[in-house]
Amino acid sequence: MLSRLVNKLPAWLCPNTHPQSGDSGIVISTRIRLARNIAGFPFPNRCTENDRKSVRSAVHKATESLWQENTDGFLDIEKLEPLDRLFLLERQLISKELAEISTLRSGFIAEDEAFCVMVNEEDHLRIHCLSGGFELDNVWQIVNDVDDQLESQLEYVFDKQYGYLTSCPSNAGTGMRVSVMLHLPALAATKEMDSVFRSLQKVYLTVRGLYGEGSQAFGELFQVSNQMTLGKNETDIMDSMRQCIPQIIEYERKARDYLLSEKNAMIQDRCCRALGVLQTSRMIGNTEAMNLLSSVRLGIHTGILDTAMLGTISLANINTLLLHIQPAHLQKLAGRNLDPTEQDVERSKRIRLTFGGT
Repeated sequence: MLSRLVNKLPAWLCPNTHPQSGDSGIVISTRIRLARNIAGFPFPNRCTENDRKSVRSAVHKATESLWQENTDGFLDIEKLEPLDRLFLLERQLISKELAEISTLRSGFIAEDEAFCVMVNEEDHLRIHCLSGGFELDNVWQIVNDVDDQLESQLEYVFDKQYGYLTSCPSNAGTGMRVSVMLHLPALAATKEMDSVFRSLQKVYLTVRGLYGEGSQAFGELFQVSNQMTLGKNETDIMDSMRQCIPQIIEYERKARDYLLSEKNAMIQDRCCRALGVLQTSRMIGNTEAMNLLSSVRLGIHTGILDTAMLGTISLANINTLLLHIQPAHLQKLAGRNLDPTEQDVERSKRIRLTFGGT
């Protein structure tokens, strides 16, 4: 299955896949995740090895019954090489925690990557769906349908007063986490991000990095997520995101307008300098490359970098690079393991070729 995914770009990174979903220059993707536990077993932090095996067996049986055509979709994560686990994390198909846990864990990945079911993470089940753009309703429809299908095969732990019970009290109730990934280079450049963060905290939203909780926000990519699920239903949570995300998009647009009108020379220099480095470098680290690609992405979206400078380069090309220069994808595409220096050389080569260099 992994070899089939290597040369395939996930739909959530294709800006033209969801033209109706809003501004693809700012909104990258929408994810909804549900936390569920199976009745009759302790929560994962109290599970024995036999409990974990039984949970995994029950989920495996359910996925086989529901999605028989996806015969290679169920993966034993602990049997994968570290590089393969990192590859799945880079594609946003598993969490950082599932990639690092040493105990029995698995994941079911739909053939089209439309959804994934993680097994024996912080909860018995983490069901998530990821789509390009600001697509709350479509993503919710998919993940809710998957949840209903699994619940027809498995008995969840549910309390009439508190809702779905989870290992962490912050996830109890709906067990729902909504995350929207945004590219916010102008807010970062104008030092307005801290103000946005503080405003979000007041409405119980939080900001995380590229790979969720505990990860860095390099490339000026941020995930905005709800913090609370208890006492709120699914509609409440999605309505909160519907109100806040457009406001953040508008803040970013205004910050871009400000940079273009008041700091034009500075922002032009930033975007053009980034393009020049990417076109000519012979070695480049992942963090530096992500930050430079962020500047080029900003330059494309604002019109600073025109076709005379870029040729046929588009947001789609930049989005492809954002994924393909990550360490695991880089090595998978190269067909061999690379040490850190070799990765920097290969990363630079792949970027130059994309930009029409040699």
